[in-house]
Amino acid sequence: MNELTSTQAYWLGHLFHASSRQLALSEYAEEQSLPLAALLAWEQRLVVQDVPVPPRHRPPRFVAVEVVR
Repeated sequence: MNELTSTQAYWLGHLFHASSRQLALSEYAEEQSLPLAALLAWEQRLVVQDVPVPPRHRPPRFVAVEVVR
């Protein structure tokens, strides 16, 4: 992998920050006033360019509940 451009580093930094804080990208984008579409597009662009991107934090979709009778 070659050196990152400043633009690649900028978006990769956001992806790492979201991952390290365990935030969904939608939550992180809103918090940082970033367009979610741009964040997702850059994630995909970096993957295509063989730049290792951090794993996304995906909140659980289902939550276990206990029913008490």
